[in-house]
Amino acid sequence: MFFPGSRYANAGIYTVTLPGGRMVAATRLPLPSAAKLIGYHRRLEGQRLDLIAYHYLADATAFWRLCDTNDAMVPDALAAHDLIGIPAKGR
Repeated sequence: MFFPGSRYANAGIYTVTLPGGRMVAATRLPLPSAAKLIGYHRRLEGQRLDLIAYHYLADATAFWRLCDTNDAMVPDALAAHDLIGIPAKGR
């Protein structure tokens, strides 16, 4: 259902019964990982998270790891950060 490397790839699924009796599948929200920081990146105006993730993590789709490391639920929340903590490669 999710691409390999996604934060949701191993999160798991559960079933919920709605008030009308219909059952739907839902994805569990993954807990942020406590990654070791290797340093910080000073974000310049207009820099995209996918490019920063590719530069440091060699994977543009790992932008979510930058979010987790910086306690940001969504990528747009990092727009206000001048410094972005960079996690170590790997999981």
